[in-house]
Amino acid sequence: MKARTIVVILIIIIFTGALAIAVENQGAKDIKLDGGKRGYIDFPHHLHQNVIGECNACHNVFPKTAGIIKDLKLQKKLKKKQVMNKTCIKCHKAKKKAGEDAGPTKCSQCHVK
Repeated sequence: MKARTIVVILIIIIFTGALAIAVENQGAKDIKLDGGKRGYIDFPHHLHQNVIGECNACHNVFPKTAGIIKDLKLQKKLKKKQVMNKTCIKCHKAKKKAGEDAGPTKCSQCHVK
């Protein structure tokens, strides 16, 4: 009976670990985003996943689809600079204010021509 309980517990631990690995860091490690006229943005996707931990913090604004930011702008469902000002910079400034490591807050720090 004890051996059976130990085996069940080990299976649960292994399954939970495998599930955590599968859920963590979904998507590309790095993404090149279309930053409009200012140039592309090399976006460290996995870094953001590790820091934020909640996909919907960003993906409630745009679905997990390649090129979605540009598509939503073309469809006029996403305003110019909306992602940057209301999502990215807002979060970076809040982390900086809290004394935490924070991402860039100036255009030229992300946009590369």
